[in-house]
Amino acid sequence: MAHEKILVVDDSPTDLALMTTPLESAGYQVITAIDGEEALEKAVREQPGLIVLDIILPKKNGFQVCRQLKTAPETQDIKILMLTKKTQDSDRFWGLKQGGDEYMTKPFDDEELLANVARLL
Repeated sequence: MAHEKILVVDDSPTDLALMTTPLESAGYQVITAIDGEEALEKAVREQPGLIVLDIILPKKNGFQVCRQLKTAPETQDIKILMLTKKTQDSDRFWGLKQGGDEYMTKPFDDEELLANVARLL
């Protein structure tokens, strides 16, 4: 399963590092984006197997990015793991309704992240 390509999207350099480090350690090929528009462009160009997507992002939020990816034929099959500080049940509901395949909240456990990634891929 390792060597799969994963796009990690977060505007916080700290959170980006916290998310990419365990994924790279597990052997995944990680690419990153720091806003919604860059995420959409890289998703189309790179065709990752999975996107780890924050919700609170500049330019386009994670809900908009998720909805756009899941309705476009060229990206609709990419799995999306939403990883965010938004912890309300309504946020989780909305994230999954937009097409998210899994929803996790920050702070997160590396093992839980890797388990969800492995399950989705």
